[in-house]
Amino acid sequence: MRTFTMIGNWTQTPLLERFASGMRNKMEENGYRFEAEPKSDIQLVFNFVDPQQPQYFRRNGKGTFVLTIAESNLTTDNILYTAYPILVRSLGNMMIYIDRSSVPHHTYFITLEQGCYPTSSNEADPNYFDEVFSRIEPLATAQLVIDNKFIADLPQDLWSGDHITQSLHNAGKMLDQMNLLPTPFPIDQLLSPKELRHIKRLYGIGGLSYGNLSARKEGNHFWMSASGVNKSSLKEIGRDILYIRGFNEKDLAMEISIPPHVSPRRASVDAIEHWMIYNEHPEVGAIVHIHAWMDGVPSTEINYPCGTVQLAEAVAEQIRKAEDPSRAVVGLKNHGLTITGRNLEDIFERIEGRILPQVPMS
Repeated sequence: MRTFTMIGNWTQTPLLERFASGMRNKMEENGYRFEAEPKSDIQLVFNFVDPQQPQYFRRNGKGTFVLTIAESNLTTDNILYTAYPILVRSLGNMMIYIDRSSVPHHTYFITLEQGCYPTSSNEADPNYFDEVFSRIEPLATAQLVIDNKFIADLPQDLWSGDHITQSLHNAGKMLDQMNLLPTPFPIDQLLSPKELRHIKRLYGIGGLSYGNLSARKEGNHFWMSASGVNKSSLKEIGRDILYIRGFNEKDLAMEISIPPHVSPRRASVDAIEHWMIYNEHPEVGAIVHIHAWMDGVPSTEINYPCGTVQLAEAVAEQIRKAEDPSRAVVGLKNHGLTITGRNLEDIFERIEGRILPQVPMS
């Protein structure tokens, strides 16, 4: 049975108390069991925090997703700017931010990908908790693929890269010139050294950066930008660019070949998505993921978290439906775009002049 728990002080205001009671009822109606104490295999944690001093839940298992809940009566011109630091400091996977500076109150979902979108209903509406549940259920059902298995067996003639890694380097510069590389979020400025050590241990995150790109080498092996790197300056093999050689389904881990002398960075959480696409579509030679949009593109229906099997499968399904999977453009709901191509040059030729920097939120 799927399980959930609630931590923090949800009785600090009547509004949070009503929210906690309503969500517990809705979760139990849908077959989830409430655990009074969080166990190591708990699937979803509602973490009620003080916006001024958010406390984080120390996960014992990587399969645990944390939903941060916060409310405030302070007026703000930018919900994302106000709420995002709370999400990062609380180490949540997603956040519900209740703005009670006006009546009726407004409820927003904030994601680590810098998504920010309101519910269509408010607390007074009879379908409010149904809507909230439908948006958070993907957190409780998703399988996260964030483990890496590094093997120091990359052939020496690839230690300095090849023509494909040079194309990744050039593509990263092009993304920068197109203003499609949002500044990495200064996670180290928001977290204490202890918090940062914990999140690195749990997720291998050294910084929050956005977008990634990859290109096939041979078979279903591919070169890909690493996690948390500056995409406009992809140079060092094993640090900026990684050689992804497979997916270990038993351990839910990406397998990566590295030079023996390098202390590697981790793979992007989107590596599982790229692997699925390359594995299913031999004609795909390159993939670009950006936090931007294009008009008229098919989109995934659910806002699955990054790095999950479910998001990868949802994107793969849309690419499967494309007239030409090797040249597909797929929207990721409240997130961005995944674009396939015969090579990276093909992708940039097709998207030139068509990119919208603002991802629509719903």
